[in-house]
Parts: sequence; structure tokens; C-alpha cells
Amino acid sequence: MYQALYRKYRPRCFCDVSGQNHITGTLRRQISLDRLSHAYLFVGTRGTGKTTCAKILARAVNCENPTDGEPCNKCASCEGIENGSILDVLELDAASNNGVDNVRALREEAIYSPASVRKRVYIIDEVHMLSTAAFNALLKILEEPPEHLLFILATTELHKVPATILSRCQRFSFKRLSLNSIAARLNHIAEQEGLTLTADAAEKLSALSDGSMRDALSLLDQCASDKTIDLPRVLDTIGLTGQQEIISLADAAADGDTAAALIILDRLYDDGRDMPSLLNELAALTRDILVYNLSPDSPLLSGSFDRAELSGLSAKLKPERLFSLLEVIRETIFALSRGGSVKLSVEMCIIRMCDERLSDDFPALLSRITRLEDEGLGIRGQGLGDEGVAAAPQGLGVRDQGLGDESDGSVQLEDQNNSQLDNAGGFWESILELLKNDPPVYAVLSNKTQIQAELRGGTLVVRAGDQLKVNQIESKMFSEPLKEAAGKIFGREVIIRAEIGGVSNDESKREKLDRLSAFDIIKFE
Repeated sequence: MYQALYRKYRPRCFCDVSGQNHITGTLRRQISLDRLSHAYLFVGTRGTGKTTCAKILARAVNCENPTDGEPCNKCASCEGIENGSILDVLELDAASNNGVDNVRALREEAIYSPASVRKRVYIIDEVHMLSTAAFNALLKILEEPPEHLLFILATTELHKVPATILSRCQRFSFKRLSLNSIAARLNHIAEQEGLTLTADAAEKLSALSDGSMRDALSLLDQCASDKTIDLPRVLDTIGLTGQQEIISLADAAADGDTAAALIILDRLYDDGRDMPSLLNELAALTRDILVYNLSPDSPLLSGSFDRAELSGLSAKLKPERLFSLLEVIRETIFALSRGGSVKLSVEMCIIRMCDERLSDDFPALLSRITRLEDEGLGIRGQGLGDEGVAAAPQGLGVRDQGLGDESDGSVQLEDQNNSQLDNAGGFWESILELLKNDPPVYAVLSNKTQIQAELRGGTLVVRAGDQLKVNQIESKMFSEPLKEAAGKIFGREVIIRAEIGGVSNDESKREKLDRLSAFDIIKFE
């Protein structure tokens, strides 16, 4: 019967474990010096060697002929533990044995001395799956176990393990395996299996494994239907997109060529490429471009893409645009996990990547503002929410900043009559004249020592002397009548914005009396 590669080539001694020397070296020294703890907690992501090291440790502490902390794997104890005939070493899956009754049964059995080996060993995998009651039942025996008892707990989610358990164990953190460690192991196993594994194929399999040796071996097993495993074989078997196709797709998005990008996507879809994997590869490329943009010589580059290609794309895409692209891809990957049409979702993602005007999130708006600034239009962003565009030179067509009106791609600032009114600076007096019908509002806004106003593009900016006045102007009681009066004066809807600013005009005694007369308290003749 065929045996999967990750099972067939599971390490049988500490020296065969890849990339975890900081753990295997410590365990070997403890075994050699007979300074073993009664409980160990192995923490790390999937496929990094937690269960493998637990089984090696169980054999090593019971081996009849250990050598430098390593099990001999030849004595009766080692062979019995490995084939499962010795019941004193028990491996439990906490995911399916997570109740308090399971732990109570384990605790009652653990007090008995082992029948055929020195140590009774319990390996509890995915220990974070135990219930709260089960953890509490485990506490006492974990704190004061019998001399013959050894616990080895393993978990991928450390934050779910109670602190009372953590404090009773020696904790070892397993790192993700490096690409070089995985590639070296893949080449060794391919040689043992009589396979020809090319360097670029080994590199790709290592990158796809995300630091997990088990995942890498499973992918190698999947590609081993042919004696020669090269990069095209890996891409075709796993359903991935080639590097050049991903770069072409990113290049079309960078140029804003929506038609070309959709043609590339449709070809990849018809070829049976996996769409979530496509987005993950596109995200990896975008991330590498961002890293290259910030530091071309950075060691953080994944190495999956050619530096010349990254250089070309980096020249077209600024960091603000790259953040926007990553946000679009991230949103689409999350949406795919909730169901719906996969192709439609990915097509919408590609369209939004090509045209940043179709996204209204913060990174997209920041990217558009940066682009406009780089084009030298002299436009300052006045906030990214509901506050319009900034002031621009007279008569200049200002490209819409995502504020709702994109019928012709630009808006004209003012018509001729309103421009004359703005330039004359008389609009504020005209607005105040209309507000005389609302005495409380008029009394506050007509105070020249505290309030001044100016028009910036389509936004009426009211500057106040302190934050209290700003809050007052932003309140519904003031903003609604002010917006209505401004709309009548300019003949269009005006956005109101209040801010703290220097107010230098002095109010004369006569002006103050005129303002107070609005309350019918003082009549000035």
C-alpha cells in the first residue's frame, strides 16, 4: 500500500528534524543529563515538527540504548512505541477527546506505573481544544505528576491555553521553516524517490508551503506523477498561474488598461486556474513591489519574482497606489470566503485595480490625491470625507475627487456671476442678511471678532476663534440655516466646514449694537 511522503519520511531522530535546532539541541541535552521536565508544551504553526518531536522525545526517554540524547530506534522499547504495541505511550487528539470525562479517565489511569518502559508518556495534540472543565481537571496531575509520568502538549493556538497550564510546562516555540531548509529536504526526498526536481520547482514548492514541511511534502507528492518535476509541472498540477502571467496582469492594472487585464483574467479562468490562488499570487507580487519601492535591496523580498520586473512595475506604482491595490485584493479574498460568484468577484477586483476612481476607501483616495499632486495641478486635499475639492486656479478644470459627480470627469468651479460675487468678498454679508430672520444664529455668526468666512472651491469655510464656537457652528441648529442661506446666495448646494482660525478684525461699538438689536433687547436709532 502506498504511503504518503510526509509519513514515509517523517524524522525518526532529532538530527533529522529540519530548522528547529534551538529545540532539538535543548531536548537532547536534557535527555543526556537526565534533567527532563514533567510537562512540555510545543507551540507552532502546522507542519513545523511539533508532533514529530513529541514522538521522538517519547522514544528517547524510554530508549534502552540512547546515544547523545537520541533514540536508537532499534531496541524493543523504541520499536514498540513506534508501531503502537506499547500502550504506556499514548497519543490523544484533544479535538475529539476534549471533555472533562476524557481527562478524568486519563488522570485515573496515569497514576499506575508503566508496564514495559520507564516513563508513561501522554502526547496531547491540539490541546487548546480542551474544554474549560477539562483543563481544570488536568491541572492537579499536571502540577504534581507521579515520577513515571511525562506530558507533552502540542498546540497551534497558544492564546487559547489557560495561563495556569502554561505556567506548569516548559514551552518550546517552533518556527516556520525557511525556504532553504524546505528546498534542501525536498531535494533529498526527491533523490531518494528517484525523482528529478528542478531548482525553480523546489523553490516554488517551498514558497507555497508557507513554512510547513508537511505541506511542502504533500505538494511534492501531488506533483510526483511524472519522474521530472519542473516549474511548469508544478504550476499545471496545482492550478497556479505562471509568474509572467501574474506580472502581465499587474502591468495592465498599473497602466489602467482594463480591457487587457480582463482578457488575461479570462484566459487564466478558461485554463482552469484557481482564482483564490491567483489573488494570493497577485497580492504577493504587489507586496514585493511595495517592498522594492521602499528598499530595493531589502532581504524581505520573497524572491519569487525577478528584480528587473519588480523595478519596472515599481516605477509605475507609487506606495499609495500599492496600498490601494492590496486593500482591493484583501477585500475580494475575504468576499470569496463568504461565497458568491468567484469569477464575477475577481473580475470586479481587477476592474477596481485598473481604475482607482471606482474605490472610495481611504487608500484609494490617498492614491488619487497623490497622483493629482504629482501632476502639478496645485490641488490640496481638504479631507477625504464629505468636504469637496481644494482651491484651484481660476478657470482650471478640477478632476472630481470621488464626491459623486463624474459625468464628464471634471467640474467647473463657478459660473461667471458667482465668481464675481466670490472675488468681491461680499457673499458673507449677503448670507448674514438672510440669517437675520434667525436671531440666535445671526448674533453668533455676525460677530467679526470671533467669526470669519471664506469660500474654498465648493466649500464654505467658517473660521471661529475657539473650539466652542466651532462645535456651535457644526451643530444642526446652526449648520442647516447657514447651508440654506448659502445655497440661496450661490444658487447651488454648498458644503459647510467649521475650523479654528485666526480672527483679527475688531468689531466697532456700532456693529456690536447692530448685532445685539437682532434679539430685540437693544434698539439703536
